[in-house]
Amino acid sequence: MTQHVELNGVIDTTHLGMRLDQALADLFPDYSRSRIKEWILAGKVTLDGETVTKPREKVLVHQQVAIQATLEEEVSSRPQEIDLDIVYEDEHILVINKPADLVVHPGAGNADGTILNALLFHCPEIANVPRAGIVHRLDKDTTGLMVVAKTVPAQTHLVAQLQAREITREYEAIAHGTLTAGGTVDANIGRHPQKRTHMAVTEIGKPAVTHYRIAEKFRAHTRLRLRLETGRTHQIRVHMAHIKHPLVGDPLYQGRPRPTKGASEELQQVLKGFRRQALHAVKLELAHPVTSEWMQWHAPVPQDMVKLTEALRRDTAERGMDY
Repeated sequence: MTQHVELNGVIDTTHLGMRLDQALADLFPDYSRSRIKEWILAGKVTLDGETVTKPREKVLVHQQVAIQATLEEEVSSRPQEIDLDIVYEDEHILVINKPADLVVHPGAGNADGTILNALLFHCPEIANVPRAGIVHRLDKDTTGLMVVAKTVPAQTHLVAQLQAREITREYEAIAHGTLTAGGTVDANIGRHPQKRTHMAVTEIGKPAVTHYRIAEKFRAHTRLRLRLETGRTHQIRVHMAHIKHPLVGDPLYQGRPRPTKGASEELQQVLKGFRRQALHAVKLELAHPVTSEWMQWHAPVPQDMVKLTEALRRDTAERGMDY
């Protein structure tokens, strides 16, 4: 099946010095760089109204980008009958509550068994939408709410809302250490210079902003509510580690597990058994991409985080707020 694609955007300062194909892949993240390169070579891309056909051409700030192209079925993954916890669904979008240990999109080491495979089974026509309608991701072991577009127009509008920071994504997390007040982390994030699978705070990274507030204090940990302005890979995990309060259980960013001084035997066992980042996408708010109705969903905190929170409360009550 062939669908018409119409995309518009503006080159901003973060793209300064980039090749055209790189800048457009960043500007329109739901289309692969190879796909965008094909469109450039085919004369489907204009800058300030002029057709450009050289992927290597350097872009300039404030240039107006327009893409008029056709899209063949882009998803080649196979449908798989995998249960999805669907919170909401209509003909344009669906919202799911993602469990832990489920990858969103096929990749190295995860060729199938992903949310994308499940979406293709649940809604076969979604194969005609880039990346099966996935407009934002959650890490493999992060739980909670994700919105998926079932049509190309719905995806285009949702991506525009994300880029304009108009979608509210709120998370619950449990971090090491006791924070005294809420705050904001405004620090660029990019690929770690030595560790291929890690991200890091770096001056040459992309802008990233995370707001956090204290939901509950424990003796040596803090339960947080966090809100994303941007959506960089591993953003909350990297930002919390950056301010020396990594998330409990984070396999990449908490460093060597640190024993909690004076912790009860129960808490020690719960912490030892918590083998994923304690992070859950608890609330999602957005304007419906077709009706513009403002919509909101909540996902209850999963049982492993509930168990951890209860153990932290008991430990704090038994030993006092000695921090």
